[in-house]
Amino acid sequence: MHLFPFTPIILVTFLIHNFSLILGQQPYIGLGTVACPARGNKNSIRGYTCNGANSCQTYLTFRSQPIYNSVSTISTLLGSDPSQLAKINSVSMNDTFETNKLVLVPINCSCAGEYYQTNTSYVFQNSETYFLIANNTFEGLTTCQALQNQNYDPANIYPGRKLLVPLRCACPTKNQTDTGVRYLLSYLVNWGDSVSFVSEKFGVNFMTTLDANSLTLTQATIYPFTTLLIPLHGKPSSSQTVSPTQHSPPPSSPPSSHKNKTWVYVVVGVVVGAVALTSVLCAAIFFTRYRKDKIKDNSVVASKKLEATEKKPLRKVNEKLSKIISGIAQSFKVYDFQELQRATDNFSPSYWIKGSVYRGVINGDLAAIKKIEGDVTKEIEILNKINHSNVIRLSGVSFHEGRWYLVYEYAPNGALSEWIYFNDVDGKFLSWTQRIQIALDVATGLDYLHSFTSPPHIHKDINTSNILLDGDFRGKVANLSLARCVEGEDDQFPATRHIVGTRGYMAPEYLEHGLVSTMLDVYAFGILMLEMVTGKEVAAVLTEDETNLSHVLSVQERLKEFVDPSLRENCPFELAMFVIEMIDRCILKDPASRPTVHEIVQSLSRTLDSSMSWERSMNVPRN
Repeated sequence: MHLFPFTPIILVTFLIHNFSLILGQQPYIGLGTVACPARGNKNSIRGYTCNGANSCQTYLTFRSQPIYNSVSTISTLLGSDPSQLAKINSVSMNDTFETNKLVLVPINCSCAGEYYQTNTSYVFQNSETYFLIANNTFEGLTTCQALQNQNYDPANIYPGRKLLVPLRCACPTKNQTDTGVRYLLSYLVNWGDSVSFVSEKFGVNFMTTLDANSLTLTQATIYPFTTLLIPLHGKPSSSQTVSPTQHSPPPSSPPSSHKNKTWVYVVVGVVVGAVALTSVLCAAIFFTRYRKDKIKDNSVVASKKLEATEKKPLRKVNEKLSKIISGIAQSFKVYDFQELQRATDNFSPSYWIKGSVYRGVINGDLAAIKKIEGDVTKEIEILNKINHSNVIRLSGVSFHEGRWYLVYEYAPNGALSEWIYFNDVDGKFLSWTQRIQIALDVATGLDYLHSFTSPPHIHKDINTSNILLDGDFRGKVANLSLARCVEGEDDQFPATRHIVGTRGYMAPEYLEHGLVSTMLDVYAFGILMLEMVTGKEVAAVLTEDETNLSHVLSVQERLKEFVDPSLRENCPFELAMFVIEMIDRCILKDPASRPTVHEIVQSLSRTLDSSMSWERSMNVPRN
């Protein structure tokens, strides 16, 4: 008699486990996609497993980057019909997309043996690797492992070789089509993305996206250079790629005691029925109901826990979160989420700055408020140690519904990227002296990170978007989310397989061998200065086989053509020559041959003094 109460539990547990394998969707494999070779030999890194229709029409996303920034170049790269690509993005066949624009790419996805894929081709270039092709050129739409598997004799790669490139796609399962899902869009995860953010962007239920990727409420962290499947009931719209949606989904309502009791009765009834009939079919029906109620119940429980955390920041949700909040409360202000809602008019589109950052007014002062989902420990710990005028300051934090909100000092003039790329329309202009001052500010901030923090820190993502300008056009280093500390000389050049950063700014030793040192920031700073001098993005300045600037330094007339045309004659070309020589040293292939940031600070300090003297002597107008 004592065995009977336990028998249904054992039976149902067994059935639930086995039916979850049958009904489960594609697994999100996280950082495994950027590993080369694969970590743990996961075959699923090669693609999504065939578990639905043999073929289907679906969509990829791609972020436009020079040279792949037009309808024709993107469609050629990804093997898509250019007319369909233009139509779904509401542009003409001849249009060019702005940099980092999220582009929808219609493709035909097919089951090729064990995995879904859509195929395209790519001609191997000089100095490339499978790793760089997968993560830089195709931005994570394919993997190193998939490229190696699809190409005969993968070790035999040479410039001019044509490669078969399998792109990550998937077709809905019968389970999904029965619920109205018609497409599984392969979304390229970007920095700061979260499952809830991306789901909201495409108007999809958060829990449905979790289920489609075999993620859970407690394991929902996603990473850049990976794909997330978005289950869509209809075709995606170009309006969903313009900017992030502005409002968070409403919190789940807590269930009443009556509903809880009803749920229990249903479960007990189904269990008894399953035992009485000993039918797999009945167990399957039970599991379907159980799964829906369980997801709903988990959502409510998670919502309750997070709401409690807002009201009592030091309450223990879990050990890690408790430690984070305890440490934060000692150094930064912990804001009520309602205070941030008031500051941004409930995160209104009119307060949106860029990405997941909003302008806010707190106690009469402007602030920049950034939404983040995931582990913010590293950035907060670093900012807690830093107090420097050339590094952006964190003033407080808030936690609400699984998201962190970091409150930074406000930079009225925005990012450097908004000022240096020459544009006759927007009227934004920086003089030569202002550019040198900003470069000195950035170098001074990096010198502080490299030499005056213990242990030293490497920024790892210096670029024009991560340099902010205050009201006086003084530069501030921002976004330390990728920063890393280096302890001891033995760790000066540790290797990593997880290559992250901004295309064009990453040093060759990092891309080729995963070597990390302060010289990464020096290389990126050299590229930053190059863009400031020329007024162009790096891709338009340096070709793939041209990594030094000796051709510019040889003839002064070439130098005049090289410098940003918006400066016209208001540029001291002798000083410009000196700066270009400095840039040339910063981007040398051998990291040991590059100058330290401290040496750069000294050189730029002298250059600024000379530039200001030249400006006064020439009566050059200032902004």
